[in-house]
Amino acid sequence: MTRNTLTRTLLAAGMLLTALPSEAETINLQQAVEMSLAADPRIKEREQVVEAARGMVQEVQGNAGWRLSANAFIGLAPQVEGGFYQGGSFSGTVPRTDGDEFHGLSDWTHLDFALIKPLFTFGKIEHYGEAAQGNVDLKQGELRQTRTNTVYDTKRAYFGYLTARDTRVFLEDMQDRLNQSIESVQRNLKKENGESKQSDLYALQTAKGLLSKYVNQARAVEKISLDGLKVLTGVGLKEDLTVADERIAPVPFPQIDLAEFQARALQDRPEMQQLEAGLRARRALVAAKKADRMPDVYAGVIGQFNYASQRDRLDNPYINDPFNGGGLTPVVGVKWDTIFGAANARVNQAQAELEALNHKKAFAVAGIPFEVGEAYINAQANFNAQRELSEGATAARRWMVASLADLSAGLESADKVADAIKSYVLVQTEYLRTVNDYNMNVAQLARLTGELK
Repeated sequence: MTRNTLTRTLLAAGMLLTALPSEAETINLQQAVEMSLAADPRIKEREQVVEAARGMVQEVQGNAGWRLSANAFIGLAPQVEGGFYQGGSFSGTVPRTDGDEFHGLSDWTHLDFALIKPLFTFGKIEHYGEAAQGNVDLKQGELRQTRTNTVYDTKRAYFGYLTARDTRVFLEDMQDRLNQSIESVQRNLKKENGESKQSDLYALQTAKGLLSKYVNQARAVEKISLDGLKVLTGVGLKEDLTVADERIAPVPFPQIDLAEFQARALQDRPEMQQLEAGLRARRALVAAKKADRMPDVYAGVIGQFNYASQRDRLDNPYINDPFNGGGLTPVVGVKWDTIFGAANARVNQAQAELEALNHKKAFAVAGIPFEVGEAYINAQANFNAQRELSEGATAARRWMVASLADLSAGLESADKVADAIKSYVLVQTEYLRTVNDYNMNVAQLARLTGELK
């Protein structure tokens, strides 16, 4: 085979593989959570908010460094030739007066600057820096809270899809069984000596209509949940996605008691960390506002330069020409820029915001244990309920199977069979829904205690 023939063969094979439909991606719950954490734009948004807060810290820290203030321009100045004394001489006893005489214009170049560094600010930079760092910690808490919410949303979509899928499969199987029973009754009605009655057919058709409603609802929830999972994981609505779990099953019950859950929530929950960070920031801000009432001590260099090409320079230490000359000097100074009434008002405002946050923390300390306890009790209730419902569903299935067999043998009426089918459908769907509720109770406990898994 020549090289050109081989190249054409490989290209054709590559095009064929590209044209073949891609296999659906299969993921489990842990993979779904990891994909969602990596793809969620809300997390990426919060990450940039944290970076912006870090930039504010850098800005505050930069205020402790050198500061440059400069102004330069080119303008016009009156042209002057000669000296300071009468007649334009450079020495004499009578000062020069030109009156209204105009000798022309000169270019004028001006530069003034100040290069200074704060030496002591009475804690302004330190306190504002601490407040800015507290804001960073606050934004990081918001980021962590967003991540825990993403994990919870992913679990809700994942378990919701499993529940809807299992419910739909179960109900479709029940539809098939019910349709077979209806066909059997219809055949018996056509026989002269048939054992079925017209009321039997009506009873089964009534159950069929109700069952069709539940099937359509389950299909809709299944589609919505899967689409939500596609969006959260970043796969995209147009792509195929399947889950690894064959059926929904209850997750293990947490092995720690309620008191431990409540203690973890008060310590590790993002909202509590945000409150602590907010309190640190507010305390630092109160101290910074108080420091704003004090002056700043600084050192540096200031200078000025002026040059007019059409003006003769005066070499007199007592006389300054604003259009020609300059100077440079090191300085140590004190700058005080405050409005006492406004400064005091800012301090009072910052103090009030700090007190408001203290009250918010007090409410959180009282409310979070209750919230965790509510989720824990619901998890216990649904855990016990799904076990009882599982046993009830098994019994209901046996009742239905026995009723269908009796109906085929002419030993049972159709209305009794319909009751058995409806009872089985109710108990089995309640079981699946309760398993989903229990799994989400456990997921809620993880979110309330700050767990990110």
